[in-house]
Amino acid sequence: MNELYLMFTIVDRNKTKRFLSLYESCGVNVTFGMVGEGTANSELLDAFGLERTEKAVLTAAVTDVTWKEIRRGLERRLQIDVPGTGIAFTVPMSSIGGKPVLNYLTESQNYEKGEESALKDTKYELLVVVAKQGYSNLIMDAAREQGAGGGTVVHAKGTGAERAEQFLGVSLVREKEMVFIVVRSEEKNRIMKAVMEQAGLRSKAQAIAFSLPVNAVAGMRLQEDGEE
Repeated sequence: MNELYLMFTIVDRNKTKRFLSLYESCGVNVTFGMVGEGTANSELLDAFGLERTEKAVLTAAVTDVTWKEIRRGLERRLQIDVPGTGIAFTVPMSSIGGKPVLNYLTESQNYEKGEESALKDTKYELLVVVAKQGYSNLIMDAAREQGAGGGTVVHAKGTGAERAEQFLGVSLVREKEMVFIVVRSEEKNRIMKAVMEQAGLRSKAQAIAFSLPVNAVAGMRLQEDGEE
């Protein structure tokens, strides 16, 4: 039985197409891309003969089998081990907001659903909601009604929108907002359910949601102190 991960890739923006081509060849048809900027200081950049450039942050759901295939491609085809090429890593996914969303994210990857999260004792989880632009307030209102605190909104673009109707029964737009909310593990299912009911695929927001286990948190101290 496969494990499911969220793969992060950080590369120079002008190399994005090469990485997406590799992922598609490995059966990863749905990705979400964001734009960032590197923070390395000038001395470090000079040492490696690099220039400060815009970065692309790509995320995609992958099984452990797919990740092994992608990692080989990253090393052999794209020479990711060469300093300055980029970095890729995975984080276990603990749950998905419905079977249609799971099928959409893992298309062509031969994934068999098992138990949730290999990390059973985490106190917090990161809830990730991907929706059409302009609906982050709706998502946060639904989450707050069930006890969530604040969230962070990132603008992104998605691939695989043309396949969405096959798995989700709706057409999706490429322009996205990704909402990141740290929630308590015991509240995660309730919050995710509320978000999907109010902002899910049958709403104008057309949101999909999944969660990642968090093994350490800083900044939640005031909430915890208030409960003691």
